[in-house]
This record gives sequence, C-alpha cells and structure tokens, in this order.
Amino acid sequence: MEALLVNKVKTKEELEKVFAVRKTVFVEEQNCPPELEWENEEESIHFLAEINGEPCGACRWRKTEAGYKLERFAVLKEFRGKRIGQALVAAALADLPESAHYIYLNAQLEAMRLYSRFGFIAEGEQFEEAGIQHMKMVKKS
Repeated sequence: MEALLVNKVKTKEELEKVFAVRKTVFVEEQNCPPELEWENEEESIHFLAEINGEPCGACRWRKTEAGYKLERFAVLKEFRGKRIGQALVAAALADLPESAHYIYLNAQLEAMRLYSRFGFIAEGEQFEEAGIQHMKMVKKS
C-alpha cells in the first residue's frame, strides 16, 4: 500500500526536495525559464508530497496584495494520476488562515478541473505565463 503524505516544509532539506520537484516539472519538462521559477520563495509557505518517503509533488501559498495565492503545484510525471494534486490542494487550503478572504491561483488549462473540485471558478481571459496557457481561478465556496 502506498502511503501518501503531504507536509508543510520545515527544514532546508525539505525545501531542497520541493525545489528539485519543481525544477524537474517546470524547468525541465515544461521548459519554464529558471529565473521565472525561483521567485517569492522567502514569503511562501511550501508543501512537500511524498509517497513512501519519496518526494513526488510540491506546492506553496503566499499572501499577496490581492489575497492568498496558491501556486507552483507540481507532481512528478511518474506519480501522476495518484490524487497527489488533490492532496496538495487540500493541504494548502487547510493551512490558510481562517481570515483568508480572497483565495486565487493561476491554473494551467489541464489542471482547471482539479481546482474546480475545490470550488475554484475561472475568471477573466486566458493568458500566457512562461509560454503556457493559464486561467485565473478564484475560490467561491
């Protein structure tokens, strides 16, 4: 039985694992420019997903001028389809302060269905970020 755990990052070692997952998914697989990938790390709360102790996914949230932004959801290719994305979204949402009034994210188009399960609704026009089409989504429920 595979044991999936999602934990808030507390150590530099855990953060390195988060960065390794993101580098694989965004920089290597999706060809995102590395300089766009590493920003706002200090003020972000990071999460690491592991299956049987092996890093498999990551995400983060941070407070912005607009509200609370969920971002950098990444699951390694060989672990996709195991509900890791759902576990990451749930963990990030559960960690937000109760006073979090406006929760939003910029979703890659193929990930929109995942976020909609958590009450996120698409808003505005489709746009490009790091060469990938996105939609802004805002949590309504």
